Amino acid sequence: MATRPDQPQTQHSTSQVIKTTTAVTVGGSLMVLSGLTLAGAVIGLVLATPLLVIFSPVLVPAAVTFFLILAGFFISGGLGVTATFIFYWMFRYATGKHPIGADQLDRAREKIAHAAKEMRDKAEHFGQQAQQQIKGSPDQDT
Repeated sequence: MATRPDQPQTQHSTSQVIKTTTAVTVGGSLMVLSGLTLAGAVIGLVLATPLLVIFSPVLVPAAVTFFLILAGFFISGGLGVTATFIFYWMFRYATGKHPIGADQLDRAREKIAHAAKEMRDKAEHFGQQAQQQIKGSPDQDT
């Protein structure tokens, strides 16, 4: 039995047709489902709109209140987690465990201490100059 030279192309073409048919079938099915979902959403909105209009004086404040309560819980939870982390960091720093950022804090403390010492020295120097000027100037009583 001899193989024809066009047989591999026929198998390739058949495989391509099967892939295309499957893709079109799945794509068409998904398009139909999305259309049905859109139609259901529109019908639901049409039916719910009168109820939303009637109950809006109650629903809008309730939704705002619910949002504020939920925001308060999330904010308080976030601040609580932040405070817990800060206390944990301070405990590790105080016990000498060298947490992240301790080097930067130490450098900042050294810079502040150095600046405070320079300011104190300048103040003492100016204070001494002022005392010398006061002692050196004659009293002029009239």
